[in-house]
Amino acid sequence: MMIRRIAVLSNTHLSRLLYPALFVMLAACSTHEAAPPAIPARHPDLARLIPADRTVTIAGVGAVPLRIWPARGAEHAVILALHGFNDSRDAWERPAPALNAAGMTVIAPDLPGFGQTAQRGGWVGTDALLRTVSTLATSIGREHPGVPLYIVGESMGGALAIVLASQTDTPPVAGYILLAPAVWDLDAGTRMTSHLIAALAPRWRLSGHELPVHVTAADDMLALARLYYDPLTLRDTSTVALSGLTDLMHRAAQADAHMHGRVLVISGGHDQVIPAPAMARAWRRMPQATRHDYIPGGYHLLLRSRDANRVTADMTSWIITPDSFLPSGGDMAAAAWMADQKGRAGPLPILPGWMDWIAPQ
Repeated sequence: MMIRRIAVLSNTHLSRLLYPALFVMLAACSTHEAAPPAIPARHPDLARLIPADRTVTIAGVGAVPLRIWPARGAEHAVILALHGFNDSRDAWERPAPALNAAGMTVIAPDLPGFGQTAQRGGWVGTDALLRTVSTLATSIGREHPGVPLYIVGESMGGALAIVLASQTDTPPVAGYILLAPAVWDLDAGTRMTSHLIAALAPRWRLSGHELPVHVTAADDMLALARLYYDPLTLRDTSTVALSGLTDLMHRAAQADAHMHGRVLVISGGHDQVIPAPAMARAWRRMPQATRHDYIPGGYHLLLRSRDANRVTADMTSWIITPDSFLPSGGDMAAAAWMADQKGRAGPLPILPGWMDWIAPQ
């Protein structure tokens, strides 16, 4: 198999490549979602479609499928797990058993625009996404009375969690865990460019092949293969969705200083999607009580990296014994990383890559 890395265009090339890149992108795009890949004969389970355990209807959004992993034994916490861009409810397959063993129920929705929702491939808007999460949190609170509710968000899901945590009308939440959150204070020119592309070609879809710079989002090949062959995964991106994502990242950057409640933010040393300077600036803006966790070997998709077990153990420890040091040593690693980030700067991509993907040779 061969890894094909999703492309991103760097601001260092912006003045020279912006207009040619725009032309190439629009010329190379399709107007239809990419066809699902052929199921690998040796690993047919990678392409399995696992039915939703439940579907809830949310006003103004419609049907939202849920995948649920119940706690084993006494239920100590419930986790509302929010996936990243172009991902689905299946993003939580790997950590869920360990969390269940610690007495935590995991409830993972397909966020509107992704997975099996009616809006798949589009962008419903940040407010509709927030309303979905808030409604689910309220419903879970009623169905699990007396059990602490935690919202865990990865990448785009982390950005949604940041905005939700900054609002005054958020349902009761015991804490938030942000996994490599897509929090990025993009400049006005970058956002304007994404809006321009969406306005000029709203039906076009980008696969990532159109741009010259490449990133990798995780290093666990089996986990990436499952992500690629999963029928719920989106393998290309509409220009409208991409524009919406840039707005969400900017909104999260404006909101991260105003989060309420307990927060744990986890970042990886090999995150090539959200640049270290952007993440460091976000960490500095976050409230003083925010707990920071740094995984030196982690990639952007922390739960699909080889250090995923360390990340899951830190999440579990923070929920069950919040005053203890994290088992990975991430507290000390975070302090050292932040000290190293002082005065650093770096180019920010104009278009974020969404994941690595695997295709047969």
